[in-house]
Amino acid sequence: MSGRIPRQFIDDLLVRVDIVDLIDSRVPLKKKGSEFAACCPFHNEKTPSFNVNRQKQVYLCRGCGESGNAISFLMAFNNLSFVEAVEDLAAFAGVDVPRESADSDVDLPDKKTVSHVYDVLAGVASYYTEQLRGNSEGRQAVEYLKARGVSGEVARDFSLGYAPNKWDALVARFDQADLIEAGMLVVRDDGKVYDRFRGRLMFPIRDKRKRVVGFGGRVLDDSLPKYLNSPETAVFSKSKELYGLCELLEGNNKPERILVVEGYMDVIALAQFGISNAVATLGTATSKAQIDLLFRFTSELVFCFDGDNAGRQAAWKATDAALPCLRDGRQIKIMLLPQGQDPDSLLRAENSSAFMERIRNAQVLSDYFFENIAGQLELATVEGRSQLLAAATPSLEKVPAGFFREMMFARLQELAATRLAVDVGEKQARLKSKFNAGKSIPSPRVSLARKVIGLLLQHPHFASLVEREGVMLDELNFAGVELLMDVLQRVALEKPGNSAILLESFRGTPQEKAVKVLASLELDVPIGGEEAEFCGALRQLCKQAKEATLTRLIEKESREGLMFEEKEVLRKLLREKT
Repeated sequence: MSGRIPRQFIDDLLVRVDIVDLIDSRVPLKKKGSEFAACCPFHNEKTPSFNVNRQKQVYLCRGCGESGNAISFLMAFNNLSFVEAVEDLAAFAGVDVPRESADSDVDLPDKKTVSHVYDVLAGVASYYTEQLRGNSEGRQAVEYLKARGVSGEVARDFSLGYAPNKWDALVARFDQADLIEAGMLVVRDDGKVYDRFRGRLMFPIRDKRKRVVGFGGRVLDDSLPKYLNSPETAVFSKSKELYGLCELLEGNNKPERILVVEGYMDVIALAQFGISNAVATLGTATSKAQIDLLFRFTSELVFCFDGDNAGRQAAWKATDAALPCLRDGRQIKIMLLPQGQDPDSLLRAENSSAFMERIRNAQVLSDYFFENIAGQLELATVEGRSQLLAAATPSLEKVPAGFFREMMFARLQELAATRLAVDVGEKQARLKSKFNAGKSIPSPRVSLARKVIGLLLQHPHFASLVEREGVMLDELNFAGVELLMDVLQRVALEKPGNSAILLESFRGTPQEKAVKVLASLELDVPIGGEEAEFCGALRQLCKQAKEATLTRLIEKESREGLMFEEKEVLRKLLREKT
């Protein structure tokens, strides 16, 4: 299809890039036998269980089960879409990403449009920076920043700018259609246009790939609205981006914790005081997408909100959005500032050391949750306890399965002084069993079908052995035969050079999950003995399948008789058996 990345290029890219080199550039690996190991970047652990196999070009964490090829790693590690991951992998390999084209398709123009929007926004950001530094009108913005204690270095690091107080400042410099596409112009009902941002201090919003995706603008007086954001565009969504994240990651791509604040100037003020691990939401409530994104880079988030009613409401909304993100190993704290204070004013009243101490001593989410949800209830009464259960249970149901979820329910049970239908101890035991099972993937006894498919996925060239062994798959009937036939068909069509390419061919299919699990199976086969193991398992699998078919046909014949075709199959199997 037009605009799509050619499949052959993706396959070639997976051959060109060594997954060990790719992952090692982000997560330092150590040689461990025939593989490379590290502590898993996707969950907290002290003993390395994250393994990368150079021969198969895949990775597997035996702790949390994350697995895949180089593209999967970039998608998970950097929270990228598939296309973004391919583009990053191509950049790592030093090659350009080609695009297919077809006259009947519109994908290519769309892709060009998106790319061009980034270029336009980058140009506008540079223009605003010029206006702040070199335009006499921009002096008022400079004076505003000086009055707020913002240094030239911080203004430079965040590429702060100024939008002239004119209706057509951008149109004189950029193409009108491009500006409309980028959300920089407002189109009136009569078709006339004017600059969206005028007379404002400008904050470029950059994504995690350092591209300008939108802007925030603040007035320099008391007029309203005080803040104005870019509208939703092809490259910008307020609920998915965070101001300051790009700048934070440039200085530290794996911070100990990330502080989530309410506004652009909060991030700037904190940076001025040497606190460079803060990001801000973009005028909307903190979203699950934003929280998931932040947890890609740290295991601890601290929500810092003003202590007024609006701040408390924002903190509660953030807590509700965070509950579905709270897997084991992740932590969220709530830090409500004193009434009438924001990060800037509090830092000036105290100092950065005292502020950092507030961050470290912030209230953990579990205490904050129960304190707020039970605060106004009379828990000494049955009515109060039932209200607690009714209010808390729907929220806690959002928490993913794990020890944190079960301990939250245990706390609820304790506060409500009742036994819930969920048997916490029993579920914890099941979870522990499941977690430990995940550490020993696979179980000691692997079925023949799983072994055959697993070996085939790990060594795609074994497909030629199936024909050599004279296996007639259409005559077989066992659980998994459809997947085996699918894998063999894909190998014949794709001719993959390694496991990573074969895995990629299953991306987005119903079989993807099963294939990833089977491709990661540890089969305890001596190095060099994989082919013999595959052939032996395949013969045994065929033998078992034929015996099962023979037994089924004999039983059916004695019970109700057979169709002509079934009789032929029975005769053939009886001849082979003798």
